[in-house]
Amino acid sequence: MPSTPKRFSSIDIIRGAVMVLMALDHVRVFSAVPAGAPAPSVFFTRWITNFCAPAFIFFAGTSAFLHGDKLRDMRALSKYLIVRGALLIVFEMTVSRLSWTFNLDFYNYTEANVIWAIGWSMIILAALIHLPVRAVAAFGLVIIAGHNITDYFQKPLEPLSNIHFFQILYFGGEFRWLDTGPKLVVLYSIIPWAGVIAAGYAFGVIMQMDDDVRRHWCRRIGLGAIALFIALRGFNGYGNPAHWSSDSPLFFLATTKYPASLQFLLMTLGPCIALIPLLERTRSWMSETLTVFGRVPLFYYLLHIPFIHLVTVLISLVRSPSATWWLFLNHPLRIPPAPEGYRYPLPLLYLVTLLVVVALYFPCRWYGPFKSRHRDSWLKYL
Repeated sequence: MPSTPKRFSSIDIIRGAVMVLMALDHVRVFSAVPAGAPAPSVFFTRWITNFCAPAFIFFAGTSAFLHGDKLRDMRALSKYLIVRGALLIVFEMTVSRLSWTFNLDFYNYTEANVIWAIGWSMIILAALIHLPVRAVAAFGLVIIAGHNITDYFQKPLEPLSNIHFFQILYFGGEFRWLDTGPKLVVLYSIIPWAGVIAAGYAFGVIMQMDDDVRRHWCRRIGLGAIALFIALRGFNGYGNPAHWSSDSPLFFLATTKYPASLQFLLMTLGPCIALIPLLERTRSWMSETLTVFGRVPLFYYLLHIPFIHLVTVLISLVRSPSATWWLFLNHPLRIPPAPEGYRYPLPLLYLVTLLVVVALYFPCRWYGPFKSRHRDSWLKYL
């Protein structure tokens, strides 16, 4: 069996890379650059960040498997997943929400974002891990591959899309708790992400294989997923049929993220898995830097949103002071268009992202060893 550091390094590099891309996407939100446009520069600025959530959640499942292998106690792993999942949901409703908005308007806006989805997925995984790993894999793959069957039953399922439970489970949308309570905006539904984390958990078996066997299966799974995406997309098949536009070939890559379609997940997870064999042999300053971020993904996540928000407020006070009020609204979803002249040009967006990532490197480099020295404390959940 290969050494533990080698196995973890490839995953940490991928997670670190998506952490950087996550910063790019969230700077984009606060810089008022649209999520998509016919211009390739704007389109790919958003498209490349689509890898963040799938990789983040899939490898959270893999990490859970590897953590359980160390514990060798399924009850202890279940408890860990339930506690950590519940904490993530609380973080989403409080810390993350305040970081995005810098306001206290909880009554009119609380968002169920990616951390919410990971939290619920971990709680579901806490029950699944007591099944054989093949059953967990089957659960994950059926959810990932099968949930788009709902595309063919939109009319019969329409009444369910207004029921709160099913909005949280799959359809998304917004509603008020108990009809008069605070409003919840569901961006990340539980399905298909519970399937993604389950598939990632089963993938942990592959990460434990001997070097050559593991690399073979990573290439086979990763390239197979890419090939299936191209086939489904090319034939306009199941799992996110495209509404083709003759004006832009970029529509080939414009898949549905909310909820994440089969084609979206094949397009993003395939390359991540296929890269693992290459990254195991990578030794450079870039890989070492990305590893620093990849080892503390939740710490980075909770830190980067308020930091980006604060930086963009400071930039606005200098660059467009009359528009600064826009940064205290209910980001990232329930906001009006940015004031005229506020939107960042792309070079400024990328410059701010670079500066943010460099600044975040130092607390992440400190926190990694600090957490390792306090492995038995509450920090294991962060």
